[in-house]
Amino acid sequence: MDTSFVDFLIRAKRDTYASGRGPDSSSRPSSHDLSYAEGELKYIDTYLGGFHFIGEEAVWQGSTPLWGMNYYGKMLAGEFPEGFSEFLKASLLRVPREAPFRGPAEFHAGNFDYVCKWEGELKRFVGEEEIFYNGERVYWLAFHGGEIKD
Repeated sequence: MDTSFVDFLIRAKRDTYASGRGPDSSSRPSSHDLSYAEGELKYIDTYLGGFHFIGEEAVWQGSTPLWGMNYYGKMLAGEFPEGFSEFLKASLLRVPREAPFRGPAEFHAGNFDYVCKWEGELKRFVGEEEIFYNGERVYWLAFHGGEIKD
């Protein structure tokens, strides 16, 4: 997984959910699918749910899967705090080159704090992210993934 793959993955993540654009057509009942492609490379992020949700991101070269990440997240508060979705997307736009899984290790804006911890590298990793609103933890997500080889 060279630097061109990482560059593609970052562009794909920034152009899909984090960008705020709406989903593409659904591939499964009630799924939200967002895709991005450049030449032979294709990225698809698909998730189910909203307040509590599960999903998967994957990258293919032609019809061969190369990389994937699964995630499960949920709101811990009774409702979305005002500005939550915008803050989450702003956090995810800051996906770091050295760990292009979710957002940066930390990001702060207004009354929100984003924290992401991970172990591993692009080929095999596991991590969690949290969002705090006025110091209270209101959101949690776990993720894991890595390279795919036949």
